Amino acid sequence: MKVALHARYSSDNQRDASIEDQLRLCRSHAERQGWRVVDSYSDRAISGSSLLRPGVQDLIADGLKRRFDVILTESLDRLSRDQEDIAGFYKRMRFAGVAIVTLSEGEVSELHIGLKGTMGALYLKDLADKTRRGLRGRVEEGKSGGGLCYGYDVVKQVGASGEAMRGDRRINAAEAAVVRRIFSDYLAGESSRRIAWTLNHEGLPGPQGSTWGPSTIHGNPKRGTGILNNELYVGRLVWNRLRYLKDPNSGKRVSRLNPESEWVIQEVPDLRIVDQDVWEAVKARQEAFAFTPAEHSKADGSVLIDRRRPKHLFAGLVKCGCCGGGYSMISKDLLGCSTTRNKGTCGNWRNIRRDALEASVLNGLRTHLMEPALFKEFCDEFTREMNRLRIEQRTGQDA
Repeated sequence: MKVALHARYSSDNQRDASIEDQLRLCRSHAERQGWRVVDSYSDRAISGSSLLRPGVQDLIADGLKRRFDVILTESLDRLSRDQEDIAGFYKRMRFAGVAIVTLSEGEVSELHIGLKGTMGALYLKDLADKTRRGLRGRVEEGKSGGGLCYGYDVVKQVGASGEAMRGDRRINAAEAAVVRRIFSDYLAGESSRRIAWTLNHEGLPGPQGSTWGPSTIHGNPKRGTGILNNELYVGRLVWNRLRYLKDPNSGKRVSRLNPESEWVIQEVPDLRIVDQDVWEAVKARQEAFAFTPAEHSKADGSVLIDRRRPKHLFAGLVKCGCCGGGYSMISKDLLGCSTTRNKGTCGNWRNIRRDALEASVLNGLRTHLMEPALFKEFCDEFTREMNRLRIEQRTGQDA
Protein backbone atom coordinates (compact mmCIF):
# COMPACT_ATOMS: atom_id res chain seq x y z
CA MET A 1 0.00 0.00 0.00
CA LYS A 2 1.34 3.43 -0.97
CA VAL A 3 1.37 6.09 1.76
CA ALA A 4 2.10 9.82 1.87
CA LEU A 5 3.36 11.51 5.05
CA HIS A 6 2.38 14.97 6.24
CA ALA A 7 3.89 17.12 9.01
CA ARG A 8 3.32 20.67 10.20
CA TYR A 9 4.30 22.91 13.05
CA SER A 10 3.13 26.40 13.91
CA SER A 11 5.42 29.21 15.03
CA ASP A 12 4.00 29.23 18.56
CA ASN A 13 6.48 27.23 20.62
CA GLN A 14 7.87 24.55 18.35
CA ARG A 15 11.08 24.28 16.40
CA ASP A 16 12.01 23.36 12.87
CA ALA A 17 13.21 19.90 13.98
CA SER A 18 9.59 19.14 14.89
CA ILE A 19 8.94 18.39 11.21
CA GLU A 20 11.68 15.75 11.13
CA ASP A 21 10.45 14.28 14.42
CA GLN A 22 6.90 13.92 13.08
CA LEU A 23 8.05 12.39 9.80
CA ARG A 24 10.37 9.96 11.62
CA LEU A 25 7.51 8.67 13.80
CA CYS A 26 5.25 8.35 10.75
CA ARG A 27 7.89 6.42 8.80
CA SER A 28 8.35 4.01 11.70
CA HIS A 29 4.60 3.39 11.81
CA ALA A 30 4.46 2.88 8.03
CA GLU A 31 7.29 0.33 8.21
CA ARG A 32 5.49 -1.65 10.91
CA GLN A 33 2.37 -1.71 8.76
CA GLY A 34 4.32 -2.77 5.67
CA TRP A 35 3.37 0.38 3.76
CA ARG A 36 5.59 1.97 1.11
CA VAL A 37 6.23 5.70 1.59
CA VAL A 38 6.02 7.44 -1.79
CA ASP A 39 6.31 11.07 -0.68
CA SER A 40 6.22 13.44 2.27
CA TYR A 41 4.69 16.91 2.58
CA SER A 42 5.34 19.57 5.20
CA ASP A 43 4.37 23.08 6.25
CA ARG A 44 6.87 24.88 8.46
CA ALA A 45 5.91 27.67 10.88
CA ILE A 46 2.39 27.99 9.45
CA SER A 47 -0.83 28.05 11.47
CA GLY A 48 -3.27 25.20 11.10
CA SER A 49 -6.21 27.59 10.88
CA SER A 50 -6.30 27.35 7.08
CA LEU A 51 -5.69 24.82 4.32
CA LEU A 52 -4.15 27.50 2.11
CA ARG A 53 -0.64 26.21 2.77
CA PRO A 54 1.76 24.99 0.06
CA GLY A 55 2.46 21.58 1.59
CA VAL A 56 -1.13 20.56 2.20
CA GLN A 57 -2.22 21.96 -1.18
CA ASP A 58 0.32 19.69 -2.91
CA LEU A 59 -0.94 16.83 -0.77
CA ILE A 60 -4.54 17.46 -1.87
CA ALA A 61 -3.59 17.74 -5.53
CA ASP A 62 -1.63 14.47 -5.48
CA GLY A 63 -4.36 12.75 -3.48
CA LEU A 64 -6.94 13.62 -6.10
CA LYS A 65 -4.58 12.09 -8.68
CA ARG A 66 -4.42 8.86 -6.59
CA ARG A 67 -0.64 8.96 -6.21
CA PHE A 68 -1.07 7.16 -2.88
CA ASP A 69 -3.67 5.17 -0.97
CA VAL A 70 -3.17 6.50 2.56
CA ILE A 71 -2.28 9.82 4.17
CA LEU A 72 -0.38 9.35 7.43
CA THR A 73 0.17 12.19 9.91
CA GLU A 74 0.80 12.60 13.62
CA SER A 75 -2.68 13.87 14.48
CA LEU A 76 -5.68 15.31 12.70
CA ASP A 77 -4.94 18.87 13.79
CA ARG A 78 -1.62 18.70 11.89
CA LEU A 79 -3.74 18.84 8.73
CA SER A 80 -6.06 21.64 9.93
CA ARG A 81 -7.75 23.01 13.02
CA ASP A 82 -10.59 24.56 11.06
CA GLN A 83 -13.89 22.64 11.11
CA GLU A 84 -14.88 23.53 7.56
CA ASP A 85 -11.44 22.83 6.13
CA ILE A 86 -10.90 19.46 7.78
CA ALA A 87 -14.39 18.29 6.80
CA GLY A 88 -13.82 19.38 3.19
CA PHE A 89 -10.40 17.73 3.14
CA TYR A 90 -11.84 14.44 4.43
CA LYS A 91 -14.69 14.58 1.92
CA ARG A 92 -12.32 15.08 -1.04
CA MET A 93 -9.93 12.34 0.02
CA ARG A 94 -12.78 9.89 0.64
CA PHE A 95 -14.11 10.66 -2.85
CA ALA A 96 -10.64 9.94 -4.29
CA GLY A 97 -10.45 6.68 -2.32
CA VAL A 98 -7.61 7.88 -0.09
CA ALA A 99 -7.76 6.94 3.60
CA ILE A 100 -6.50 9.22 6.39
CA VAL A 101 -4.61 7.62 9.27
CA THR A 102 -3.09 9.42 12.27
CA LEU A 103 -0.78 8.17 15.01
CA SER A 104 -3.14 9.61 17.63
CA GLU A 105 -6.58 8.63 16.33
CA GLY A 106 -5.88 5.69 14.03
CA GLU A 107 -7.98 5.53 10.85
CA VAL A 108 -10.05 8.71 10.64
CA SER A 109 -13.83 8.47 10.31
CA GLU A 110 -16.75 10.92 10.30
CA LEU A 111 -16.80 10.77 14.10
CA HIS A 112 -13.21 11.97 14.34
CA ILE A 113 -13.90 14.76 11.86
CA GLY A 114 -16.83 16.04 13.94
CA LEU A 115 -15.16 15.77 17.36
CA LYS A 116 -11.61 16.76 16.46
CA GLY A 117 -12.79 19.52 14.15
CA THR A 118 -14.81 21.03 17.00
CA MET A 119 -11.91 20.64 19.45
CA GLY A 120 -9.49 22.27 17.01
CA ALA A 121 -11.81 25.24 16.48
CA LEU A 122 -12.30 25.64 20.24
CA TYR A 123 -8.54 25.48 20.76
CA LEU A 124 -7.98 28.34 18.30
CA LYS A 125 -10.71 30.45 19.91
CA ASP A 126 -9.40 29.79 23.40
CA LEU A 127 -5.87 30.66 22.33
CA ALA A 128 -7.08 33.92 20.75
CA ASP A 129 -9.07 34.85 23.87
CA LYS A 130 -6.11 34.20 26.18
CA THR A 131 -3.79 36.20 23.93
CA ARG A 132 -6.19 39.17 23.83
CA ARG A 133 -6.69 39.02 27.60
CA GLY A 134 -2.95 39.12 28.16
CA LEU A 135 -2.47 42.00 25.70
CA ARG A 136 -5.28 44.00 27.29
CA GLY A 137 -3.70 43.65 30.73
CA ARG A 138 -0.39 44.82 29.30
CA VAL A 139 -1.99 47.87 27.67
CA GLU A 140 -3.80 48.84 30.89
CA GLU A 141 -0.36 48.95 32.52
CA GLY A 142 0.73 51.48 29.89
CA LYS A 143 2.77 48.99 27.88
CA SER A 144 2.62 48.17 24.19
CA GLY A 145 0.01 45.63 23.14
CA GLY A 146 1.35 45.10 19.63
CA GLY A 147 4.42 45.43 17.48
CA LEU A 148 7.05 48.12 17.48
CA CYS A 149 6.00 51.31 15.71
CA TYR A 150 8.30 53.86 14.12
CA GLY A 151 9.85 56.32 16.57
CA TYR A 152 10.40 53.91 19.45
CA ASP A 153 12.78 51.22 20.65
CA VAL A 154 12.04 48.06 22.60
CA VAL A 155 13.19 48.16 26.21
CA LYS A 156 14.56 44.75 27.18
CA GLN A 157 14.21 44.06 30.88
CA VAL A 158 14.17 40.99 33.08
CA GLY A 159 11.85 40.74 36.07
CA ALA A 160 12.68 39.51 39.55
CA SER A 161 11.55 36.02 38.57
CA GLY A 162 13.99 35.95 35.68
CA GLU A 163 11.30 36.23 33.00
CA ALA A 164 11.50 38.83 30.24
CA MET A 165 9.30 41.89 30.81
CA ARG A 166 7.50 42.66 27.55
CA GLY A 167 5.79 45.76 26.18
CA ASP A 168 8.12 48.52 27.44
CA ARG A 169 9.11 51.18 24.92
CA ARG A 170 11.32 54.27 24.84
CA ILE A 171 11.63 57.08 22.31
CA ASN A 172 14.21 56.68 19.54
CA ALA A 173 15.66 60.18 19.21
CA ALA A 174 16.65 59.92 15.53
CA GLU A 175 13.31 58.46 14.40
CA ALA A 176 11.39 60.90 16.62
CA ALA A 177 13.08 63.76 14.77
CA VAL A 178 11.84 62.32 11.46
CA VAL A 179 8.30 62.03 12.88
CA ARG A 180 8.34 65.70 13.95
CA ARG A 181 9.70 66.68 10.54
CA ILE A 182 6.88 64.82 8.76
CA PHE A 183 4.27 66.65 10.84
CA SER A 184 6.01 69.97 10.21
CA ASP A 185 6.35 69.45 6.46
CA TYR A 186 2.73 68.39 6.19
CA LEU A 187 1.61 71.57 7.97
CA ALA A 188 3.87 73.56 5.63
CA GLY A 189 1.73 72.37 2.74
CA GLU A 190 3.70 69.44 1.40
CA SER A 191 1.83 66.36 0.24
CA SER A 192 2.51 62.92 1.65
CA ARG A 193 3.96 61.94 -1.73
CA ARG A 194 6.42 64.82 -1.72
CA ILE A 195 7.43 64.05 1.87
CA ALA A 196 8.05 60.40 0.98
CA TRP A 197 10.11 61.44 -2.03
CA THR A 198 12.32 63.71 0.05
CA LEU A 199 12.91 61.17 2.81
CA ASN A 200 13.83 58.46 0.31
CA HIS A 201 16.23 60.73 -1.59
CA GLU A 202 17.94 61.61 1.67
CA GLY A 203 18.40 57.92 2.40
CA LEU A 204 16.35 57.90 5.60
CA PRO A 205 14.94 54.39 6.16
CA GLY A 206 11.23 54.08 6.87
CA PRO A 207 9.42 51.77 9.30
CA GLN A 208 11.16 48.39 9.59
CA GLY A 209 13.90 49.65 7.28
CA SER A 210 11.62 49.93 4.25
CA THR A 211 11.31 52.84 1.84
CA TRP A 212 8.79 55.60 2.45
CA GLY A 213 5.51 55.67 0.55
CA PRO A 214 2.62 58.14 0.62
CA SER A 215 0.30 55.73 2.43
CA THR A 216 2.96 55.17 5.12
CA ILE A 217 2.59 58.83 5.95
CA HIS A 218 -1.08 59.72 5.42
CA GLY A 219 -2.55 56.28 6.25
CA ASN A 220 -6.21 56.18 7.24
CA PRO A 221 -7.36 58.71 9.87
CA LYS A 222 -10.41 56.66 10.90
CA ARG A 223 -8.35 53.52 11.45
CA GLY A 224 -5.48 55.34 13.09
CA THR A 225 -2.92 54.07 10.59
CA GLY A 226 -0.04 56.06 9.11
CA ILE A 227 2.48 58.37 10.74
CA LEU A 228 0.08 61.33 10.81
CA ASN A 229 -2.61 59.34 12.66
CA ASN A 230 -0.64 57.46 15.30
CA GLU A 231 -1.94 58.76 18.64
CA LEU A 232 1.04 57.30 20.47
CA TYR A 233 2.97 60.30 19.15
CA VAL A 234 0.85 62.50 21.46
CA GLY A 235 1.12 60.13 24.41
CA ARG A 236 -2.12 58.17 23.93
CA LEU A 237 -1.92 54.40 23.65
CA VAL A 238 -4.99 53.14 21.75
CA TRP A 239 -5.56 49.39 21.61
CA ASN A 240 -8.34 47.31 20.03
CA ARG A 241 -9.20 49.97 17.47
CA LEU A 242 -9.07 47.28 14.80
CA ARG A 243 -9.83 43.57 14.80
CA TYR A 244 -8.33 41.16 12.31
CA LEU A 245 -10.16 38.33 10.58
CA LYS A 246 -8.85 35.71 8.19
CA ASP A 247 -10.50 35.68 4.78
CA PRO A 248 -11.66 32.08 4.26
CA ASN A 249 -11.05 32.32 0.50
CA SER A 250 -7.59 33.88 0.43
CA GLY A 251 -6.32 32.98 3.90
CA LYS A 252 -5.12 36.58 4.32
CA ARG A 253 -5.88 38.74 7.35
CA VAL A 254 -8.23 41.68 6.81
CA SER A 255 -8.93 44.43 9.32
CA ARG A 256 -12.27 45.68 10.62
CA LEU A 257 -12.85 48.85 12.62
CA ASN A 258 -14.21 48.18 16.12
CA PRO A 259 -16.81 50.47 17.77
CA GLU A 260 -15.12 53.25 19.72
CA SER A 261 -16.71 51.94 22.92
CA GLU A 262 -14.49 48.84 22.66
CA TRP A 263 -11.22 50.76 22.37
CA VAL A 264 -8.79 50.64 25.28
CA ILE A 265 -7.05 53.99 25.76
CA GLN A 266 -4.19 54.64 28.13
CA GLU A 267 -2.30 57.89 28.66
CA VAL A 268 1.48 57.47 28.30
CA PRO A 269 2.92 61.01 28.43
CA ASP A 270 6.51 59.73 28.57
CA LEU A 271 6.12 58.50 24.98
CA ARG A 272 4.89 61.80 23.53
CA ILE A 273 6.84 62.96 20.46
CA VAL A 274 4.55 65.60 18.87
CA ASP A 275 3.14 68.68 20.59
CA GLN A 276 -0.63 68.82 21.00
CA ASP A 277 -1.09 72.01 18.98
CA VAL A 278 0.82 70.48 16.05
CA TRP A 279 -1.32 67.33 16.24
CA GLU A 280 -4.56 69.33 16.24
CA ALA A 281 -3.39 71.48 13.33
CA VAL A 282 -2.64 68.34 11.29
CA LYS A 283 -6.08 66.89 12.10
CA ALA A 284 -7.68 70.16 10.96
CA ARG A 285 -5.78 70.09 7.65
CA GLN A 286 -6.71 66.45 7.08
CA GLU A 287 -10.36 67.23 7.69
CA ALA A 288 -10.25 70.17 5.31
CA PHE A 289 -8.97 67.94 2.52
CA ALA A 290 -11.17 64.95 3.35
CA PHE A 291 -13.32 63.70 0.50
CA THR A 292 -17.05 63.92 1.19
CA PRO A 293 -19.50 62.82 -1.54
CA ALA A 294 -21.97 65.50 -0.48
CA GLU A 295 -19.50 68.22 -1.48
CA HIS A 296 -18.72 66.62 -4.85
CA SER A 297 -22.13 65.72 -6.18
CA LYS A 298 -24.40 66.94 -8.92
CA ALA A 299 -27.83 68.42 -8.38
CA ASP A 300 -29.44 65.01 -8.89
CA GLY A 301 -27.34 63.54 -6.07
CA SER A 302 -24.98 61.49 -8.25
CA VAL A 303 -21.29 61.69 -7.40
CA LEU A 304 -19.41 64.06 -9.70
CA ILE A 305 -15.91 62.75 -9.02
CA ASP A 306 -15.12 59.07 -8.70
CA ARG A 307 -11.69 58.55 -7.19
CA ARG A 308 -11.59 54.92 -8.24
CA ARG A 309 -10.28 54.65 -11.76
CA PRO A 310 -11.84 51.90 -13.87
CA LYS A 311 -9.65 48.84 -14.29
CA HIS A 312 -8.10 48.30 -17.69
CA LEU A 313 -7.37 45.06 -19.49
CA PHE A 314 -3.93 44.42 -17.99
CA ALA A 315 -4.49 46.06 -14.58
CA GLY A 316 -2.04 44.71 -12.03
CA LEU A 317 -0.03 42.80 -14.64
CA VAL A 318 2.27 45.50 -16.05
CA LYS A 319 5.60 45.74 -14.20
CA CYS A 320 8.51 48.13 -14.35
CA GLY A 321 11.57 46.61 -16.05
CA CYS A 322 13.93 48.56 -13.76
CA CYS A 323 12.59 48.07 -10.23
CA GLY A 324 9.88 45.42 -10.62
CA GLY A 325 7.22 47.74 -9.22
CA GLY A 326 3.79 48.08 -10.77
CA TYR A 327 2.85 50.29 -13.69
CA SER A 328 -0.37 52.19 -12.94
CA MET A 329 -2.53 54.82 -14.59
CA ILE A 330 -0.91 58.25 -14.18
CA SER A 331 -3.40 59.99 -16.46
CA LYS A 332 -6.42 59.10 -18.53
CA ASP A 333 -4.39 57.24 -21.18
CA LEU A 334 -0.85 56.81 -19.80
CA LEU A 335 0.76 54.11 -17.65
CA GLY A 336 3.87 54.85 -15.59
CA CYS A 337 6.02 53.35 -12.84
CA SER A 338 4.28 53.77 -9.48
CA THR A 339 7.52 53.47 -7.51
CA THR A 340 9.08 56.34 -9.46
CA ARG A 341 6.16 58.65 -8.78
CA ASN A 342 5.20 57.63 -5.25
CA LYS A 343 8.56 56.90 -3.66
CA GLY A 344 11.19 58.38 -5.98
CA THR A 345 13.42 55.31 -5.58
CA CYS A 346 13.30 54.31 -9.25
CA GLY A 347 14.57 56.42 -12.14
CA ASN A 348 12.29 55.01 -14.84
CA TRP A 349 10.20 57.91 -16.18
CA ARG A 350 9.21 56.13 -19.37
CA ASN A 351 5.44 56.11 -19.93
CA ILE A 352 3.37 54.03 -22.30
CA ARG A 353 -0.07 54.58 -23.73
CA ARG A 354 -2.57 52.08 -22.44
CA ASP A 355 -4.26 51.56 -25.80
CA ALA A 356 -0.89 51.04 -27.54
CA LEU A 357 0.16 48.45 -24.95
CA GLU A 358 -3.11 46.56 -25.20
CA ALA A 359 -3.01 46.59 -29.01
CA SER A 360 0.59 45.35 -29.05
CA VAL A 361 -0.04 42.48 -26.62
CA LEU A 362 -3.28 41.39 -28.27
CA ASN A 363 -1.70 41.51 -31.71
CA GLY A 364 1.20 39.39 -30.47
CA LEU A 365 -1.24 36.86 -29.02
CA ARG A 366 -3.15 36.66 -32.29
CA THR A 367 0.07 36.23 -34.26
CA HIS A 368 1.99 33.76 -32.10
CA LEU A 369 -0.38 32.04 -29.70
CA MET A 370 -1.60 29.54 -32.29
CA GLU A 371 1.93 28.34 -33.00
CA PRO A 372 1.95 24.64 -31.94
CA ALA A 373 4.70 24.91 -29.31
CA LEU A 374 3.35 28.07 -27.69
CA PHE A 375 -0.24 26.85 -27.85
CA LYS A 376 0.71 23.65 -26.01
CA GLU A 377 2.60 25.60 -23.35
CA PHE A 378 -0.38 27.90 -22.89
CA CYS A 379 -2.81 24.98 -22.56
CA ASP A 380 -0.59 23.21 -20.04
CA GLU A 381 -0.22 26.30 -17.88
CA PHE A 382 -3.92 27.10 -18.14
CA THR A 383 -4.82 23.55 -17.06
CA ARG A 384 -2.44 23.69 -14.07
CA GLU A 385 -3.88 27.01 -12.89
CA MET A 386 -7.49 25.85 -13.31
CA ASN A 387 -6.75 22.69 -11.33
CA ARG A 388 -5.15 24.74 -8.57
CA LEU A 389 -8.13 27.11 -8.36
CA ARG A 390 -10.58 24.21 -8.43
CA ILE A 391 -8.78 22.51 -5.54
CA GLU A 392 -8.81 25.72 -3.49
CA GLN A 393 -12.51 26.20 -4.20
CA ARG A 394 -13.36 22.63 -3.25
CA THR A 395 -11.40 22.68 -0.02
CA GLY A 396 -13.08 25.96 0.90
CA GLN A 397 -16.61 24.64 0.42
CA ASP A 398 -18.70 23.37 3.28
CA ALA A 399 -18.70 19.60 3.48
